[in-house]
Amino acid sequence: MKNIQLKSLVPHLISVLVFVCITMVYFSPLLKGDKLKQSDIVSFKGMAQEIVEHRDTYDEDPLWTNSMFSGMPAYQISVLYTSNLIKGFSKLFRLYLPNPSGYVFLYLLGFYFLLVSLSIDYRLAIVGAIAFAFSSYFFIIIEAGHNTKAHAIGYLAPVLASVLMVYRGKILLGGVLTALFTSLMISANHFQITYYLVVVLIIIGLINLFQSIKNKELNSFLKRVAILLLAGSLGLLTNITSFLTTTEYGAESMRGQSELTSDISDKTSGLDKSYATNWSYGIAESFTLFIPNFHGGSSGSELTTDSQTYKELKKRTSNAKQLIKQLPMYWGDQPFTSGPVYAGAIVFFLFVFGLFLISPITRIWILTSFVLMLALSWGKNFMPLTDFFLDYVPGYNKFRAVSTTLVIVELLIPFVAILGLQKIIEFKSENKDLLVKKLAISSAIVGGLCLVFILMPKTFFDFVASGDEQLKSIGWPVDAIQADRVSMFVSDAWRSLILILISGAAIFLFLSNTIKKNVLIVLVGVLILGDMWMVNKRYLNDDNFLASRKVEQPFVKSIADQQILKDKDINFRVYNTTVSPFNDASTSYFHKSIGGYHGAKLKRYQEIIDEYLSKRQINIFNMLNTKYFIINGQNNTPVAQLNPDAFGNAWFVKEVIKVENADQEIKQIGLVDLKSQAVVDKRFDYSSQFEFDSLATIKLTSYKANELVYQSKSSSNQFAVFSEVFYDKGWNAYINGELVPHYRANYILRAMNIPAGENKIEFKFEPQTFKTGQQISLASSIILLLLILGVAYKEFK
Repeated sequence: MKNIQLKSLVPHLISVLVFVCITMVYFSPLLKGDKLKQSDIVSFKGMAQEIVEHRDTYDEDPLWTNSMFSGMPAYQISVLYTSNLIKGFSKLFRLYLPNPSGYVFLYLLGFYFLLVSLSIDYRLAIVGAIAFAFSSYFFIIIEAGHNTKAHAIGYLAPVLASVLMVYRGKILLGGVLTALFTSLMISANHFQITYYLVVVLIIIGLINLFQSIKNKELNSFLKRVAILLLAGSLGLLTNITSFLTTTEYGAESMRGQSELTSDISDKTSGLDKSYATNWSYGIAESFTLFIPNFHGGSSGSELTTDSQTYKELKKRTSNAKQLIKQLPMYWGDQPFTSGPVYAGAIVFFLFVFGLFLISPITRIWILTSFVLMLALSWGKNFMPLTDFFLDYVPGYNKFRAVSTTLVIVELLIPFVAILGLQKIIEFKSENKDLLVKKLAISSAIVGGLCLVFILMPKTFFDFVASGDEQLKSIGWPVDAIQADRVSMFVSDAWRSLILILISGAAIFLFLSNTIKKNVLIVLVGVLILGDMWMVNKRYLNDDNFLASRKVEQPFVKSIADQQILKDKDINFRVYNTTVSPFNDASTSYFHKSIGGYHGAKLKRYQEIIDEYLSKRQINIFNMLNTKYFIINGQNNTPVAQLNPDAFGNAWFVKEVIKVENADQEIKQIGLVDLKSQAVVDKRFDYSSQFEFDSLATIKLTSYKANELVYQSKSSSNQFAVFSEVFYDKGWNAYINGELVPHYRANYILRAMNIPAGENKIEFKFEPQTFKTGQQISLASSIILLLLILGVAYKEFK
């Protein structure tokens, strides 16, 4: 029995070895000690620097950082959720490989598990895993540094596999695995990917409900759904701290509903529609699924010296070879892109073929999910559906970049492709003629589209990008660029057509008994790997790697940074005009920044940016205690400029102006003297019984990211405004050790009544949600671990 069990493991061990080899060969610079330079990870280092320093100094997570946007919770930046004991499995499933190879290995292993759980031949499962893992978008996001997204994508297939197990009757094993992989997927901390998978699982559930009613098996169905709901809930509970804090913060962030009533047609209960749909895939752009350069590749593509653009540039400049390395070849609907969503020409062809072969119930849920997710990716290009989801589907309007729904499309295409190949191998002798007919139809559909695009490219498209007119106005050879776009388009269409014809011919030879099954699998696998490997190397290759020391130290102090860091003041802010201030993390690495880099800043702060900070209204900078501006000096060298008018950490005001609503509040702060007047919404029940004392003092005496201490002295009651962001989901105020209320003033700041005399004033960040969540998370983790051990013992026994 032991020998039989060990023998059955050999194919899977071979598969794992193949995956490791493929991954490490692709990322061979890792073997030399180099590291991938990822722009988002560089930004993360800037965002998280104060949190890391606090953690090292005080051996605690601050849960708040003042290094970005004048202050925000750290929940979406860097928090160690130590009560979640399941997270340790994540490194195991990545085989402890160095990043980013660990994520690609997870892609491979997860999809392999999905296929073998459905009794697919392990050799076909290897091919399927490669087809899924090497989808171009998955590599493009790794190059950019979207590691949490890559991590979550790695669990799409395992969660789907576990759910399908339960529906097939493997209730105990499938239920525990559903809980495990749900836990790991949520812990990856990219709820958008999880959300889209849940939509697919709901579709599967509805179709199974209909089928169970039809077959009079409703009780069995309800039992399985109950198991799945319990499993999913347990997986969620292990991550309940991050879920609760993110949900709580989400209502106050850009993903929450604004109180402002201007431009109401663009607003939802979450993100503004224009913001949520900014990255919408073009309807025609969807053809990139099987023709990678259908819309020009990336916004910064490299051309060869044979290109028309190079020949024209050579006539105008000696720098032509350098210029052709970054050209605006993309002509799609997105503002810019790092590359296409390419699922593979062969894989897409096999997907179309597979749709003819899979079971009706499988075809229904796959086609429903495929069409829905593809249509949602079009966003502003298909507003009837997008409007419906943004307005009426719970949670959908919390996420930006609607084109991300294509991750589900990239999951389904290789899934159907391999199911179809398995059907070809299983039923060759029974349905040879029918299979040949369907093969011909599939080839005609996908290959025929390629041929039409090759023969008549300009009949359907103009190859004009939105920025071409601007390029032409500054002397760029736009006609040549457009000609090269046509050339790229036709070249890749030819490339896809040839790959489709070769793979179709291989299947025909197999059906004709000319080649064996193993030859077919190897041939198709090699073709798929070669095809997608070459496309991915366009966007993530050895040139993206740098020496480890250069990646570990992403920011170098400028002269301005050195000047500012000499200031011994314990807390002030910096506004850097030499970068894109509200899309930059470098300033946050060294200073407490007015700006920063994050996709979920506080909604009210974003509104202050839009209304005042982006327009450089100095009064607002002063109330935020902006002590330094970084500006360009001689030779564009950044230098620090002292702002003597900054209000400081706290100040007493002479008058409080009460307003009716958010619209009045944000307008009023631009009209009054914020040094002597405070604007407060009428909803805050502050005390108006104070008398301004011109000799009164208030001073910050101690600073930590999560604890601020002030000393005040006055002869009468005062009203103080603090240059700290108001967030009542965790910040508590104390006077002389006693908890006291504080209020929101000037739209985003904190304010409170201060009694006469000498007082110690403290602000402490003490979110109860975090504390409660940690306790629930620990208990849930222990329960899930015990279930895993119990099921593992049962299965091995």
